[in-house]
Amino acid sequence: MGIGFRELLIILAIALLIFGAKRLRTIGSDLGAAVKGFKKAVDEGDTEESGKQLKAPAAQDADFESTPAEKSGSKSANG
Repeated sequence: MGIGFRELLIILAIALLIFGAKRLRTIGSDLGAAVKGFKKAVDEGDTEESGKQLKAPAAQDADFESTPAEKSGSKSANG
């Protein structure tokens, strides 16, 4: 279902009547600048995160004294 061309024209005509042409142009440019800034910030965050992952040292396995089966001692893993 979505918005068709006719519905979009009606919405734009109502917005033009409410805000006026000059104000509508300003709103559009401000909205475009906000979207552009948001995309730039997301891209910078992605590159920063990938840079951190590349520079991070390799994770080491944890050293445990024993496994839970060895601690209980009552039952073995084989039977």
